[in-house]
Amino acid sequence: MPLCKTQCALRARSGVLEAQLLDPQRHDRQAFTSGVDALDEYLHRFAVQHARKGIAVVRVLVDTDMPETILGYYSLSAAQIDAVQMDAPTRQKLPRYPVPCFRLGRLAVHSAHQGVGLGRLLMGCAVEHCFEARKTVAAYALVVDAKGENAGALYRHYGFVPCRDNPMTLYLSLGANLSMNEIRSG
Repeated sequence: MPLCKTQCALRARSGVLEAQLLDPQRHDRQAFTSGVDALDEYLHRFAVQHARKGIAVVRVLVDTDMPETILGYYSLSAAQIDAVQMDAPTRQKLPRYPVPCFRLGRLAVHSAHQGVGLGRLLMGCAVEHCFEARKTVAAYALVVDAKGENAGALYRHYGFVPCRDNPMTLYLSLGANLSMNEIRSG
């Protein structure tokens, strides 16, 4: 089974790790803790509302043998970025008006499961879902607002490029030459 293909799956110790749409009836949001209050509060209080209002799509990573336990999550929404914020080679290829993008609003891994590659798996799933969405809605890049220098360094490690006026806003071109293997092996 591929790592991500509408369902993000990877063999787990007991079941299969799978990225599913957040379902408040099935997934235990209150038990999730990443160690970052803002990320935990988003999942506990706002993720369901944002999904219902069409503000963000929230996917949670679960082990299919314990589907109520959230191992990690991410949110995606529509966005745009002014082309002048992008690096010079990219700017030369783009029109001189805001470019459609996807926004990775949140990404977090449960504190009990950090350091084993689930963040990389979630990132790969988010990018894969962007590729799927690009089949019906145009978007040039995936944009993220890093919540600190450590997060910024992590995104740069995965190939995200800082914006010109705000280096904590980074983008990853979703061009044809981006390989999912690059994201997975990060």
